[in-house]
Amino acid sequence: MVQINFASRIPIYEQIVQGFIKLVSAGAMKSGDRLPPVRTLATELGINPNTVAKAYRELETCGYIYSSVGRGSFLTDKLESSAQKLIALDKFAECTKEAHMYGASREQMIEIIDKVCKGGKTLD
Repeated sequence: MVQINFASRIPIYEQIVQGFIKLVSAGAMKSGDRLPPVRTLATELGINPNTVAKAYRELETCGYIYSSVGRGSFLTDKLESSAQKLIALDKFAECTKEAHMYGASREQMIEIIDKVCKGGKTLD
């Protein structure tokens, strides 16, 4: 299920959101699957139920889940179609941060993006 890193700078509710995105992209969950109840997930993770509720609200706002009174929260097909894209963008953001940290300029990074988007296979 979802893993939390309490030492991370990423807020816990965002880790929960990313956790569900990763589960869907890995094929562990699919459209129509029921998410664990807020209190159950909070107990399993050892966190406040309000934090889980915030993550579920975020997922619902994005259209990744829908809630049905008395039945629970369920995954929509929107998450399945965008999970890979979101993970790729996360990786891209991390690589961009690392490149910037090691001195790559904005212009150099944009040049690489332009080459890739135009079909360039080599990065000089």
